[in-house]
Amino acid sequence: MPVHMQSQVRRFMFDQVYLKHSARTILADIGEPAAELGILLVGNQRMRSLNRRYRGKNRTTDVLAFAVREAMVPHAPCLTPNMLGDVVIAVPEAARQAKQGQRSLNEELMVLLIHGILHLCGYDHEGSEKEARRMRRRERMILRSLARLLKRAN
Repeated sequence: MPVHMQSQVRRFMFDQVYLKHSARTILADIGEPAAELGILLVGNQRMRSLNRRYRGKNRTTDVLAFAVREAMVPHAPCLTPNMLGDVVIAVPEAARQAKQGQRSLNEELMVLLIHGILHLCGYDHEGSEKEARRMRRRERMILRSLARLLKRAN
């Protein structure tokens, strides 16, 4: 389960190794241990540009998810059949939310990563309140699972 991570931000300090390890753990927890994932960490301007281009919303958001499996044409050859998709996170926005929620930046990035990965798996909190509750419930379950693993590791 390769996790490819690229950071385009320099002003913020966070643990990329921890984030990458968390991604692998999340993928295993959701039943996608062989899935390939891309993570891109960007600034607010880049995120605003992506959000405008792909969602028609001219504002920064905290996380975007680009699913590859949904976009594949049936019966078309795929170079990476296990590719789940890409999660893009705006690190300055994550830092702002972390401060507001009294969390560390690493914790906030993990929350956003979980959120993005669930979007790649078909969860959609914008569709209905029932789906939003389902997604929040799954996010909490994954967070608890990661917290237990972190306790064991320390």
